[in-house]
Amino acid sequence: MAAPIRMTPARRIAFALLWLGVLAVAGWAIGAHLQLSGDLRRFMPSARTPAQKLLIDELGEGPGSRLLLLAIDGDAPATLAAQSQALRAALATQPAFKLVANGAGLGLDAVPERLRPYRYLLSPTLDAQRLDAAYLREQLDSRVQDLGSPAGELIEPLLPSDPTMEMLRVAEAWQPAQAPQTLDGVWFDPAGKEALLAVETRAAGFDPAGQERAIAAIRAAFERARGASPARLTVSGPGAFSLEIGARTQREASLIGTVDSLLFVALLWLAYRSWKAPLIGGLPLATAGLAGLGAVACLFEGVHGITVAFGFTLIGVVQDYPIHLYSHQRPGLSPWASARSLWPTLGTGVASTCIAYLTFFVSGVDGLQQLAVFTIVGLATAALTTRFVLPALIDPAPRDVAQSRRLARVWSALARWPRLGVASVSLLAALALAVVLFVRGPFWQNDLAKLTPVPEAALARDAQLREALGAPDVRYVIAIEARDAETALQASEGLLAELPLLRQRGAIAGYDLAARYLPSARTQSQRQQRLPEPQALRAALDAAVAATPFRGDAFADFLRDVEAARHAPPLRPRDLAGTALATSIEGLLRERDGRATALVSLTGLHDPEAVDAVVRRHGGQLLDLKQASESLVAEYRGRVLTALALAGVLLALAVWVALRSPRRVLRVLAPMALSTLLILAALRGFGVELNLFHLVSLILAAGLGLDYALFFDHAGDDRDEQLRTLHAVIVCSLTTFMVFALLALSSIPVLRAIGATVALGVVFNFALALLIVREPAAMAIGEEGADAQP
Repeated sequence: MAAPIRMTPARRIAFALLWLGVLAVAGWAIGAHLQLSGDLRRFMPSARTPAQKLLIDELGEGPGSRLLLLAIDGDAPATLAAQSQALRAALATQPAFKLVANGAGLGLDAVPERLRPYRYLLSPTLDAQRLDAAYLREQLDSRVQDLGSPAGELIEPLLPSDPTMEMLRVAEAWQPAQAPQTLDGVWFDPAGKEALLAVETRAAGFDPAGQERAIAAIRAAFERARGASPARLTVSGPGAFSLEIGARTQREASLIGTVDSLLFVALLWLAYRSWKAPLIGGLPLATAGLAGLGAVACLFEGVHGITVAFGFTLIGVVQDYPIHLYSHQRPGLSPWASARSLWPTLGTGVASTCIAYLTFFVSGVDGLQQLAVFTIVGLATAALTTRFVLPALIDPAPRDVAQSRRLARVWSALARWPRLGVASVSLLAALALAVVLFVRGPFWQNDLAKLTPVPEAALARDAQLREALGAPDVRYVIAIEARDAETALQASEGLLAELPLLRQRGAIAGYDLAARYLPSARTQSQRQQRLPEPQALRAALDAAVAATPFRGDAFADFLRDVEAARHAPPLRPRDLAGTALATSIEGLLRERDGRATALVSLTGLHDPEAVDAVVRRHGGQLLDLKQASESLVAEYRGRVLTALALAGVLLALAVWVALRSPRRVLRVLAPMALSTLLILAALRGFGVELNLFHLVSLILAAGLGLDYALFFDHAGDDRDEQLRTLHAVIVCSLTTFMVFALLALSSIPVLRAIGATVALGVVFNFALALLIVREPAAMAIGEEGADAQP
């Protein structure tokens, strides 16, 4: 095979610039076609139970995920009320919002003129009352009194078409069951110091860009409404939390990334006395990241943000590959020859780790499959560029780290460490396993809320606003499954008759359901049949009008409306499209995949058993979304554990195929296996509840341990090679430990879990690789033969 072409320093610089240029073009091309997704459902297993399905829908596009709670305080109530009205008026016209409510409720403007004749079909009045002369006379007498009251100016325009004020009754019935108090026409908290609003965005809760635009629009509108007032605006809810989480994560990641980069550059400069080492060494990592990102973008419809963030963390291990190449360089050996001699060991570690990540494909979870593709392609690309491209950029005449006196002294000190045999390893494993199994306290962390970095004060404020606004319970909901919307409405109407009794008994404080706004077609038809014939209604109206000051021809519009209602087809959910009423029904009546679900939101649930008993009689279910989320996490964890177990088996097989020696295979795998137990024992010993991110991070820690062990095994009993390996592993360990130790100090629970797990893994794997894999004969050699080179 022909020797690789030797490059002059000028050519090496030109080649490095060319590589950077290619990366820049590739980054631009990938960025132009990359579709980032924030949909958490990609990282959830398939829902199996009704509660899990509802939870997945709610996490994705449910109204609860789009609800923002607003509070204005800091000024006089009258001023706050005016600002609330101005804010509502400004937001209601913007397409980014589906609903803006501040106490006006679902008034007459909620129903367009074309639907006004349906008022007798929407109202329960005719269920217990006939539209006869006696009823009309009673209503007209009440209207005479109303006209003499302060509300007369509001009543008079409605009289010709609605003398019974049925539309006002309907609007009043549509008011929230647990609405907050109203001052100056808008909602206020119980103390009367905060004006309250509820806003539903069109952007889904998992759409950070859409939520950011919506919140920016809210703040801009408030600034205009506030003017010179000292009033303040509070925005709470899932969208606001997601922005806060994203901003905090970005700040911490940026800080950690900056500090890590500086430490990485400083450490590599100290290790190799070359400013080019950290710059050139970063090229495989950048290439790996772009390759992984491009592969995911090609194979999947959208790339999840977690895949990108976590994927770059996982492939951070590839910075070790150039370090091994640097440390094993020496005069008289070309970089190409050095890369070729390291390739069997490096290739074994990379192939084994890639095989381990292949097991994520059996999880059936789209997010984990994306993560597997990103990591496998990234690791393979970094390894191949280190082997076949990077040597062209490395100085062919470096110093030999094996001649360092300091390193020789370190090596001699390590020679005094006792080696661990089978008995010692077994004892350590037994002790670690005992800690893992018998330490008191919860083992797994199933509560997703504990992974949020939202401050406790913000969560408490959100709970306060929800209580003040009478927002529904976020944990419990009633679901009625049916073959279509009509059947679901009919079933929920039966439940509607019993919910007031539950409220009277104190089992619940309030409720809301679609049937409260839109009766089933069957109920509408029954009410339609109770409307009198035109002649009978005309006669009853004439008899009622005769004893009042009204003229006999004043109610022609009323007669036309009733006749229109008698022949109108029943209202269906689709007929409400484009109305404010549709917004109220949308979140409570869902149709998907040929099925319909009627939901009943609850407020102040105090007796779940009593509610569940009533719900079951009507064919519904009381769903506990907290329990559903925990069961979903447990199922997810089961899949990850299965993948980890399979990964361990495949990794061991890959090492066996590469080494073909039972003794060497056990010696290489022992540090990795024992380190995994020690990591779990350390976490459990400190009272840490394990979550999914701990488990996934264990694979990264195992990959690091495998690399350390393989390179110590590769060194054999050659003292100089052992010194070079020690130098490489020390530099690798320090760079990796610094990165993940910084992550372990993060206030973001997810980053903290990843950082703590991998940082512990670095320490344990480094120590155990020395104590188990090193050759004793070579370790006994002192530093006497070492050169005086520092």
